[in-house]
Amino acid sequence: MNENLPPCPTCSGVYTYEMGALLVCPECGHEWQAGGEAAAEAEGGAKVIKDAVGNVLADGDTVTVVKALKVKGSPSGIKAGTKVRNIRLVDGVDGHDIDCKVDGFGAMQLKSSVVKKV
Repeated sequence: MNENLPPCPTCSGVYTYEMGALLVCPECGHEWQAGGEAAAEAEGGAKVIKDAVGNVLADGDTVTVVKALKVKGSPSGIKAGTKVRNIRLVDGVDGHDIDCKVDGFGAMQLKSSVVKKV
């Protein structure tokens, strides 16, 4: 395993390896081309962020949380089906690319893989 390989874009696994022209994640089985995100970002000028089902997200969209999320410091988490309005796309930490306010919890960042566009 090479320390210079990027983590898996699907599960953020760090044990990626090269298999021919592809990068492979042994944790989730995802395969992708090396430099695919950088090439797409260079062509379009901006990174495209997609939700859990593949819809392209934009600033101001309304999304629904697709699975229950634990929230640190809260006795109850965010339930699946919770609507989040007026999202803002950011380049966050650890894959958290949505900045938003969730009713009852306040401002927080979410991963695009746990939301679905309404």
